[in-house]
Amino acid sequence: MALSGLTFTGASQFAFVTVIAAHGTVIAATIGALTLAMRNSLYGPALTDYLLGRGWRRFVTAQFIIDETTAMALAHPEQSRRSFWWTALWLYSLWNLGTLLGHAGASQLGDPAALGLDAAFPAAFLAMLIPLLRTRRIILVAVTAAAIAIAAVSFVPAGIPILLAALGILAGRGMTR
Repeated sequence: MALSGLTFTGASQFAFVTVIAAHGTVIAATIGALTLAMRNSLYGPALTDYLLGRGWRRFVTAQFIIDETTAMALAHPEQSRRSFWWTALWLYSLWNLGTLLGHAGASQLGDPAALGLDAAFPAAFLAMLIPLLRTRRIILVAVTAAAIAIAAVSFVPAGIPILLAALGILAGRGMTR
């Protein structure tokens, strides 16, 4: 519950728990989780035009910058703050409720892969991405970033392909303006 409350990024939580479950050290689990979470910091520049804030408000906002809140803010620029916070508060509440329910009864579900739950996160990510693909340039940047991640996955540690793709998106962001 503490991990879900303090580390509001699913990929990082799963990475942390996976390393611990494989009898890895807390340090290794933390480094892996932080590496995956770094991609969320790359969303910040894309959101600064929409989510201005100072001091402690900026710190609180940073806690909720994840794939879903970024996608909603960027997909609805005329209501970006409302979209961001509506998504953040619902997801945070439901994520933590799901963690509690999972802790209480996950063993009753059986194998998550048999239920297709392993495909839920990639499917959700694609569903968030599609509305943002509005121009040829943006599509080119997205395809290039995906190619970078796919090419890197065999050669670099877990989490790094996503960071490389995110850096490619940032580099391409200048091309889309």
